[in-house]
Amino acid sequence: MHAVVYFAPETAQAARDAGLKGFWMGYFAGRAAPMGAVGAAAVTAAFFNFHPAMVRRAIPDAWTFAAPDAVLRTRVAAVSRALDRLLGGQDGVPEAVRLAARAVDGLDCAGRPLAAAWSAWVRDAGPSEPPAALWAACTVLREHRGDGHVAALVDAELDGCQAHVLAAASGATPRESLQPHRGWTDEDWEAAEDALRGRGLLDGAGALTEAGRALRERVEARTDELATAPLAALGTDGAERLVAALRPLAAAVRDGDAIPFPNPMGLPRPEGPS
Repeated sequence: MHAVVYFAPETAQAARDAGLKGFWMGYFAGRAAPMGAVGAAAVTAAFFNFHPAMVRRAIPDAWTFAAPDAVLRTRVAAVSRALDRLLGGQDGVPEAVRLAARAVDGLDCAGRPLAAAWSAWVRDAGPSEPPAALWAACTVLREHRGDGHVAALVDAELDGCQAHVLAAASGATPRESLQPHRGWTDEDWEAAEDALRGRGLLDGAGALTEAGRALRERVEARTDELATAPLAALGTDGAERLVAALRPLAAAVRDGDAIPFPNPMGLPRPEGPS
């Protein structure tokens, strides 16, 4: 539900309508907008896995073309149009909205800058009508998990490029789906490989060693642990009902070819019938 915002043509058009220049300016401004007109250093730190120069090409110039509030208004309207198109008359949307909103209501976002910004925006100015309200709640969930993932990577002493190299070596996401979309050069990638070899995480051929697999598994397990608070707020029954409501909606997005697989997010293809 959240990832539609990165790939739907409605979103790209909305960024152009807001005055932003190019896909990546729309991406960085759209995702950072709830934090206000922040600078490149803050965006680089919060987003974590982009080359700083790539961020600087878009931020802070984006705010001279469109203020954060304007970016958010056009972005939400675009997502609403995209999900209306993709979901059609799916019956599960109201139930999914209700449960997802419960999951993020009062969520503790301390130490999670993107989740905190999006959570505050949803509380104070977020959309109330489905399907935009569902996208907004899922965005908080996604950024909450993402902030926790960044914390786990930092704790593992991995930088943004090294995290991508490990993901590619594990087979989770191909290098060609990661490197060009995050701004890292071949030299950056090779330097990251060398650093990981020095730690015994990659072998001479660039494959994960046993230690490398173990570290990646620890990072993913810790990310899961740090993402449990919204599920705990729902309880087991509520969490299962949310997943059940979301499953056919995710399949409808998949069947509408709204998201490419593989993709730079590492998002897997949803399974099951629409």
